[in-house]
Amino acid sequence: MKFLLPDKTVLVAVLKTKRDLEILRREHWYRIPVAHLPKRRFRYLAFYEPTRLAGTGGQIRYYAKVKARYTRRRVQLLPDESNHPRAADPYRRIRVGRIQKLRPPIRNTTPRRVSFGFTTHRRLRSVRDILELFAVAPTEKLVAKALKRAGIPVMAQHTVIIGHRRFRLDFALYCKRGSIAIECDNTRAHASVRQRALDARKDAVLHYHGWTVLRLSEQQILTDIGGCLARVHSAVRSLGKFAVFGVQSKKKV
Repeated sequence: MKFLLPDKTVLVAVLKTKRDLEILRREHWYRIPVAHLPKRRFRYLAFYEPTRLAGTGGQIRYYAKVKARYTRRRVQLLPDESNHPRAADPYRRIRVGRIQKLRPPIRNTTPRRVSFGFTTHRRLRSVRDILELFAVAPTEKLVAKALKRAGIPVMAQHTVIIGHRRFRLDFALYCKRGSIAIECDNTRAHASVRQRALDARKDAVLHYHGWTVLRLSEQQILTDIGGCLARVHSAVRSLGKFAVFGVQSKKKV
């Protein structure tokens, strides 16, 4: 495995609010809780703006070179938020240099949940899609094409509301006697112990409320898409064919 050189390593960080974006633009700094600070060294920061912030879909428009790092309490960085529950927690304040703009921006077209992640300066400057940025196989696109060719009417990026919890499904399929959730598990995104635990809890809640959950691994999708479709067909047969559904993107349970 080839290791990234520190001067070429880019940490992709998330701008959660408009205020974070304004701080970056005007004051040239970003903050990370020390408890969540990545261990790998990095020389650049790239900034992911989620849909609620960008307004046109999640994207990376800006990046900058790291100039300095300091540790401060959150309240020292944001004194007007002294009542924040993490006001006393230590944060790493990262000062950056000139804010550079990517033209065109890197889009989250799948879409995929984005948190901290590493990439290279070369890839940041050359790719146009989040999956390419992290060298993630386009498993959801491959499955979507296969399902369409097979005439299976799924709903992509479907949100299910169960009680006060919201679950995003890669694909949802409603049948006469039940519902099917199809999840595409990229190796990098689902390899950690924490993510596997989250996946298991999600599956348990869905199962409890009557869902059949099919998890397709990256290897299965890339090497045996026919076998993946066979699993979907088998689940459909057991649930009595497809039900009629509208174009809604959310369903309460």
